[in-house]
Amino acid sequence: MKRRVVITGLGAITPIGNSIESFWNSVKEGKNGIDNITFFDTTEFKVKVAAEVKDFKAEDYISKKDAKRLDRYTQLALVAAKECIKDSNIDLEKVDRERFGVIFGSGIGGLTTMEKQIRTLEVKGPSRVGPLTIPQSISNMAAGSIAIEFGILGTCLSVTTACATSTHCIGEAYRSIKDGYLDRAIVGGSEASINEFGISAFQSLTALSKSEDRNRASIPFDKDRNGFVMGEGAGALLLEDLESALARGAKIYGEVVGYGTTCDAYHITSPSSDGDGAYRAMRDAIKDANISPSEISYINAHGTSTEINDKVETIAIKKAFGDFSKEVYVSSTKAMTGHLLGAAGAIEAIICIKALGDDFIPANINYLNPDEECDLNIVINEGKKEEVEYALSNSLGFGGHNGTVIFKKWRER
Repeated sequence: MKRRVVITGLGAITPIGNSIESFWNSVKEGKNGIDNITFFDTTEFKVKVAAEVKDFKAEDYISKKDAKRLDRYTQLALVAAKECIKDSNIDLEKVDRERFGVIFGSGIGGLTTMEKQIRTLEVKGPSRVGPLTIPQSISNMAAGSIAIEFGILGTCLSVTTACATSTHCIGEAYRSIKDGYLDRAIVGGSEASINEFGISAFQSLTALSKSEDRNRASIPFDKDRNGFVMGEGAGALLLEDLESALARGAKIYGEVVGYGTTCDAYHITSPSSDGDGAYRAMRDAIKDANISPSEISYINAHGTSTEINDKVETIAIKKAFGDFSKEVYVSSTKAMTGHLLGAAGAIEAIICIKALGDDFIPANINYLNPDEECDLNIVINEGKKEEVEYALSNSLGFGGHNGTVIFKKWRER
């Protein structure tokens, strides 16, 4: 018998809030976390803005020794996981840690460490490259560090599927718990690639917006969109089987009820122009949830603010939802947070879960000029107080990786 999977803990550190409470309040207010880059001098760069995490000092959350040994992306992951565990009120001494997992990823990993150490190699030679360069850089270290921090002994995986990473982490953990391989798992993703190498590489790919206006840089589905804005941060969720959660008297935020994962098998960066891969991910998630498309209240779109993504995702939503695509509410919260790459799915899942609890649909802020090719029911500039029973979150990654998860309002049925 398949088990029900619920969410019992949340943690986030984002460009618009360094805790779940501050993050969600900022989402409801429609706060814009994009501003001029402060991490390095952008004089020679065409890209001037990003969505940085503000007022973050790792030493405020973890020991100075540990902070020094971890890349920023792992620091962010660990901080989000700590909040998640605290929020869940779980007693780690009373659970079977061999049935407890970590499925937590990063699209890129420790890019800041790599950039720094390659410069050291060039200037000072190979003998001066730091001894912890590899463990700081590799993209599984967030998952490993979380497991070490909490003594988690079960499955420990790091999924890496570009911008679909943390959505796939959530989905794979959901399946593992539903099918009885785990009782609970910390899931999510982390990213910290706002550095000279990261920005210059995406800039050369012509993927980033060159707008210097923070309010017109990340504008998903707007006709004037011209690229995404790099963001950073981390999101963590605790998933548990329902029986275990009820037995310990856990607070339940919502339920994971559907997951779809597909591949375009088309191109290394561009989505298939017919939207078929994204459509099939949504179709499969809806089928897994055993609901009809018309039961979904809100879609948190991948919505990167690139010309092709938003157009193709619109096509996919129309395929998956048919006539109801004109009614289901859609927004991309990347207009507020920028694009957190591998961490995007995690913080957007948290937004969906909070939307269920508060019956609030977030806005697609800074939207001015409608695009006839993106003619969805977009929540323009101000959020809506509406009942939300099911929320769907899309993530689409380079390489053709597609992931969709569906969350349900918590009800004991």
